[in-house]
Amino acid sequence: MSSLQTQTITLAGGCFWCTEAVFTRVRGVTGVQSGYVNGQMPDPTYEQVCTGRTGHAEAVRISFDPEEIDVREILEIFFATHDPTTLDRQGNDVGTQYRSGIYWSDPTHREVAQDMLRQMERDGTFGAPIVTELQPLAHFWPAEDYHSRYYERNPQQGYCAMVIAPKVEKFRKTFQRYLKPHG
Repeated sequence: MSSLQTQTITLAGGCFWCTEAVFTRVRGVTGVQSGYVNGQMPDPTYEQVCTGRTGHAEAVRISFDPEEIDVREILEIFFATHDPTTLDRQGNDVGTQYRSGIYWSDPTHREVAQDMLRQMERDGTFGAPIVTELQPLAHFWPAEDYHSRYYERNPQQGYCAMVIAPKVEKFRKTFQRYLKPHG
């Protein structure tokens, strides 16, 4: 481990199972925890968040070693492994809980994200407007234990095989330099 303190950022890229499955494989990431970000209800359940009425987004809190990977690289992976142009939707997952979002507690992370968003919009990176929200982290509540490492524990489940596996494979091919050994 490095001499610098571990940093964290919270990202919502649709279903947290997908985002978690990608970031557990990233070199320099020391922890990934699925949960519910911001919203109006303290300590919500999955069932409550799935109604789309709590204001939460499914998200992952990512801890990382900034000497191995920086926040810009984390965000590059994030933008490449979900669709930041669809409002409240990722594929067949529809609802406000599936929105694209970056939730920061470090102002430096906000600045990096703002710069990236501006640059991608200017360059037309996605061919459509980016709808990723950028907000300060107000609250993060860990998801129920059965969501943890869901893809690793259920690789043959339909959603895992059809939706998550292609995202993991895209990460492996596009970002080999960031792949953990045996990742």
